[in-house]
Amino acid sequence: MNATEPINDQEDYRDKIATVDESGKRVWIYPKKPKGWFTDARTYVSWILLAFLFGMPFIKVNGDPLLLFNVLERKFILFGITFMPQDFHLFVLAMLTFIVFIVLFTVVWGRLFCGWVCPQTIFMEMVFRKIEYWIEGDANAQRRLAKAPWTTQKIIKKAGKQAIFFLIAVLVANTFLAYIIGVDEVIKIATEPLSLHWQGFVAMILFSGAFYFVFSYLREQVCVTICPYGRLQGVMLDKNSIVVAYDFVRGEPRGKIKKNRAAAAKPASPSPLAQMQQDVAAAAAETAVADCDTGQPGENPVEGMKKALGDCIDCGLCVQVCPTGIDIRDGTQLECINCTACIDACDEVMVKVDRPTGLIRYDSYNGIESGTKKLFTPRVIAYTAVLALLVVVNIVLLASRTSVETLLLRTPGTLYQEVDETYISNLYNYQVINKTQAPLTVTFKLIGDIPGQIRLVGQAPTAEAGQVAEGALFIDLDKEALQSRKTKVFIEVYNTEGEVIDKVKTNFLGPVK
Repeated sequence: MNATEPINDQEDYRDKIATVDESGKRVWIYPKKPKGWFTDARTYVSWILLAFLFGMPFIKVNGDPLLLFNVLERKFILFGITFMPQDFHLFVLAMLTFIVFIVLFTVVWGRLFCGWVCPQTIFMEMVFRKIEYWIEGDANAQRRLAKAPWTTQKIIKKAGKQAIFFLIAVLVANTFLAYIIGVDEVIKIATEPLSLHWQGFVAMILFSGAFYFVFSYLREQVCVTICPYGRLQGVMLDKNSIVVAYDFVRGEPRGKIKKNRAAAAKPASPSPLAQMQQDVAAAAAETAVADCDTGQPGENPVEGMKKALGDCIDCGLCVQVCPTGIDIRDGTQLECINCTACIDACDEVMVKVDRPTGLIRYDSYNGIESGTKKLFTPRVIAYTAVLALLVVVNIVLLASRTSVETLLLRTPGTLYQEVDETYISNLYNYQVINKTQAPLTVTFKLIGDIPGQIRLVGQAPTAEAGQVAEGALFIDLDKEALQSRKTKVFIEVYNTEGEVIDKVKTNFLGPVK
């Protein structure tokens, strides 16, 4: 190629996003209301997830919420199990496992999570967008209303929509706060005098304002420019990843057709891919000869007879229904959230023109190009092995986790003391961490072959639910039984029912033999 010859960039659409024009100004997206099997399925899934989100804070076990993520007090409850700061290693391991799962899931299924489960998508498309359709109408009606002069009707619609948006944002904010501080605290903030809970009230207002801003203004920009998961998608996908994809083999070259042409076209038989392409090409060629018109402006009818069109009729509905404004026919793009709106729109058109559905579908690049899918690639197998190992480690650590954790350390800066002619003692500080939902009183018992006893400083420790009890105790051992300067000793911790709830070991310092 000559160095001075201009390069024809076939992917210049990747240099910009559909929601920003060349001057950097926001392009407001008015997606057409989708309908179809996938839209219905996503609606049902969203109902289940919304019921889970709004219902979980009210479900309690022994007076405590089923789920709580109180980062302020460092208290976490997952399905009735309380996790304390001492369980931080479990939290780190669980997060690492979750990240590996997300990587594996994305490698195989792309941004399926974004389209079906992500709270941003569910609230935007299944709550706020549906309210917008109800008040302002479909995409064209919304455009006309936006361009229309301000009248009483327009003010009522716009103001009413924003008021409903803010009320929903307040509800969502209170729900998220309930997961952090508990639903009882949220009710107190909402019902008791402001002076008693002004910090919580401020937090509630800030949360509500943030949610309102996101769903009334930012919208798809969260998925396109802010969400870190969307940025990571580009380095996780490969040609075997299952994503919402346009079948360029079957669809190209695209071209508009007339209704009589569509009726005259032969429906493609459900044969293998190569045979289907031949049938479609033959049908399009016969149609072009009959009409002597390809339907494309400025094209020579004779040349049109020579060229067979693909199944894509270039109607543009897949672009009109896209909530991020992309053209899926350009290929996999960072902005695509796999919401399936383009699949439903295209399937509806294919049925009308008597052609097989699935021109846009869940598939991989290799699946479209060669007709074969390969899910278990070496990378998928490697991620699966790592994930399985992490899951096993999580299960083992959770199974071995005790409801009470005891820390016993020698008091710094102290030496052993002679109690009498038989015993010497060491002073220890202890912490009893109660991870249960009820108060707990414990006693200590020395075990092992060395004769000795434990003397508490003060009363037996009682740890409140989810709290830590601290104190001091002496361990007395027979000095004649000590074999070295440092001796390992073991202590069992008992509850009031006489059950062993923990076992701890420490070092006992004695005289040099």
